Amino acid sequence: MNTEPDFGFVLPHMVYWGWLAIMPLILIAWSGWQERRQPPTPTPDEELAAHLLAEEDPALHVENGFTRVLDTISKWSGIFVAFWTVNAVVAYFYEVIMRYIFNQPTIWVHESCFLLFGMQYLLAGAYTLLTGGHVRVDVLYIKLPPRGRVGMDIFTSVFFFIFAIALLGTSWGFFMSSYGMGETTVETWGIQYWPVKGMMVLGAVLLLLAGISKLAKDIVLFQRMGREG
Repeated sequence: MNTEPDFGFVLPHMVYWGWLAIMPLILIAWSGWQERRQPPTPTPDEELAAHLLAEEDPALHVENGFTRVLDTISKWSGIFVAFWTVNAVVAYFYEVIMRYIFNQPTIWVHESCFLLFGMQYLLAGAYTLLTGGHVRVDVLYIKLPPRGRVGMDIFTSVFFFIFAIALLGTSWGFFMSSYGMGETTVETWGIQYWPVKGMMVLGAVLLLLAGISKLAKDIVLFQRMGREG
């Protein structure tokens, strides 16, 4: 009996990239249709938050048209790549079935998901910054008054922009080098690397846009707190 594995179906590279591009749009559209069809019932916490927002002093709002555009880009880029996780669940389920039932282990599932999570991590950085999900050392920060915290955010943004600009510069060099040499992964699937490294460039740009929006809002808030306090 032949016990050698049969690799069977191999996902074409263009199908992989095409699916990553259109699949989140399909799920976003379907999710929006579901919400319109049956609007979600707000929880007590959400109702309280809405009430507090309605009672909030309009002078505290620091958004403007420019920051709203940047925040919208950060929000939807994060939502877009979040749906990629569904692909990993389906792909690994397929791998388990094919490997242990049909003796046809894949040569593409692990690598495709490995690359997917790496790109997701890079592209979701802007959304993480927008929602305050990044890591912060709070030993000093939590002891400051509100205006002091905003001032600290403005000060630390200097280091953020140094990092983000360095990330953009180095990732652009990686992307151009990879594109020029037609670099592919060393695994059997052999997908080209330049689109992956291009996601590093895009992730850095999104991160910079989110950082600009946050800095603009922090400066306005710092000034208003000074006038009010």
